[in-house]
Amino acid sequence: MPITDNLEAVTRQHIPVSTLVDSWRGQFALSKANGDIGMANLIRESGLYRPQLALAGYTDFFTYHKVQVFGNTEVYYLKSLPPAKQREAFAGITSFDVPCIILTNNNSLDSELLDIATNNNVPVLRTELATTDTQRLLTELLDAQFAQRAMVHGSFVDVYGVGLLFLGRSGIGKSEIVLDLVERGHRLVADDAVLLTRKREDILIGAATGPAKHFMEIRGLGIIDIRQMFGMRAIRFQKRLEIVVELEEWNPAADYTRTGLDVNLTSVLDVDISFVKLPIFPGKNITVIAEVIALNYLLRVYGYNAAEEFSQKIDAEIRRKREKLPSRDQDVVFPYFDNDYE
Repeated sequence: MPITDNLEAVTRQHIPVSTLVDSWRGQFALSKANGDIGMANLIRESGLYRPQLALAGYTDFFTYHKVQVFGNTEVYYLKSLPPAKQREAFAGITSFDVPCIILTNNNSLDSELLDIATNNNVPVLRTELATTDTQRLLTELLDAQFAQRAMVHGSFVDVYGVGLLFLGRSGIGKSEIVLDLVERGHRLVADDAVLLTRKREDILIGAATGPAKHFMEIRGLGIIDIRQMFGMRAIRFQKRLEIVVELEEWNPAADYTRTGLDVNLTSVLDVDISFVKLPIFPGKNITVIAEVIALNYLLRVYGYNAAEEFSQKIDAEIRRKREKLPSRDQDVVFPYFDNDYE
């Protein structure tokens, strides 16, 4: 049961090197060894490459379009070569359309090699971090930049630590439900426009974007600021998506889940997410039902399934009557209630 009709893809196809430099701050800062050369070069994927074989002259499988990481192995290999061979090996690398080179362990290159990089518009960046730490942090940063993303129109709220995304037609009451949940102590993540990011194979993170962050539009009232009105306790900047709740007007002819034995799923960015189709009508307390949806999900996470438990009790009672076995309930005596009649 996909909800792709509500999704608007916003996945990045590339980022400039300047974005990488600006994103890596503090103790992980990247310094520019050859100035602002190549800051507009485009990084087109999240992978990294260590060009050891390419430096040795074998470039048949050189993935030059990735960020090139020069650790101690690459730098000391170059330094072991005669000056002419150094320039030849380095020129062989930078003659390709390399987005950038990152030197780890605070390593540096001779001025002649930096001039070759500059002439080929290849930025050379430096970090004090070890190669393994650089690769780990770079991979996390680039994975986040290139993660599969989509914008969905809905309201996203954290209820008892469970991320609930409310979908439904415009004006059905998504924002009002979330406002009621916030007033009951739950936390708003985003209203109207929710940015979903696929972090791993089975994890989606939802967040608000732009200036509308933690603002809500309530029809008949206008724009309200949840953070200012209810305080920091009422908001979250991001939350894992765990349940999609689709609101629709009650349709007597529709088939709605009655027992909950079958777990319904929907596909969001190719990730299976629990799905609840919730019929609404005037007077129905959707806020309490939303809390129950979250609590029931937590019970299932911790290994308890109310629908299966109820089904087992019914099966046991049918088997008892068929086999004419005594009821367990008849064996339990509660004297306190002997004279408690209705």
